[in-house]
Amino acid sequence: MSEDRLGGFGRRAFLGTAAAFASGLAAPALAQSMNGSTELEGSIVTGTRRNASSFRSLQWQPYFNSTRNGAILVDITSRALHYWSEDQTIYKLYPTSVPVSEELTRRGHTEVVQKVVAPTWRPTPSMKATNPDWPDVVEGGSPDNPLGPYALYLSWQYYRIHGTHDTRKIGRRSSNGCVGLYNDHIEELFSLAKVGTQVLLI
Repeated sequence: MSEDRLGGFGRRAFLGTAAAFASGLAAPALAQSMNGSTELEGSIVTGTRRNASSFRSLQWQPYFNSTRNGAILVDITSRALHYWSEDQTIYKLYPTSVPVSEELTRRGHTEVVQKVVAPTWRPTPSMKATNPDWPDVVEGGSPDNPLGPYALYLSWQYYRIHGTHDTRKIGRRSSNGCVGLYNDHIEELFSLAKVGTQVLLI
């Protein structure tokens, strides 16, 4: 083997090692930047893994009679939210956070009844009873607000589809009943959905 070829291999190996080392150095900074986020919405269950195995596109027909006013399907098992526009020209698929337990999970048909920018967060009576030290209210726009910058209020009391500043929650069982999205995803969905958009949680 020529010295040139050895040299080429050595350079490739060095570059690969350097890239791996650099990404290793970046990881603690990323983790550190996420530590300041609130845990009001619910703690992340230790050992819970993200679920990407069932994250796949779906057709709307098995779940809705039509896409009138648009349609949102939330699949609790695969931790994914599907959106279809009324004219079916737009389809979106987003990873979500879902409730931490079956007791907090609600399934069935509902709809978007209100769209709120910078929503105010208030703990439910049961959340306050379990966590009496939690604040009674967190104003919209606060970095401690677990609802993020946008929320779609559902016809079920206390249930929302909303953003979250704590990106660790997405893809996990980590909420007290709501469905959470990355902030850029809820911003997009907020612009697409409207009051009257039908919602199904399965």
